Amino acid sequence: MTFLTEALWVLLLGSLLGLELIGKVPPTLHTPLMSGANAISGITMLAALTLVISSKGNFSLQLIGSIALGFALFNVIGGFLVTDRMLAMFSRKSSKKNKVVK
Repeated sequence: MTFLTEALWVLLLGSLLGLELIGKVPPTLHTPLMSGANAISGITMLAALTLVISSKGNFSLQLIGSIALGFALFNVIGGFLVTDRMLAMFSRKSSKKNKVVK
């Protein structure tokens, strides 16, 4: 088996395993799971940035690193937006009912 074939098998099996595991997560655990995914994507961003910087003119490495950086950045920004929206659901809204009139 060539390296490309092995890499495709790992990608396929990892995708199927991830789909199976994420499908069984209860809704109450989605926010902590997203926080963990954001941390992992932050590490991926650093690794991709390191790859792009140290590629020394190799176009294929720069392309792979740039694509990985883009996907990881998209995941981190989306995760922060969703987390902010979820946290806003738990904040108290100031209304006339909550104000004490003296």
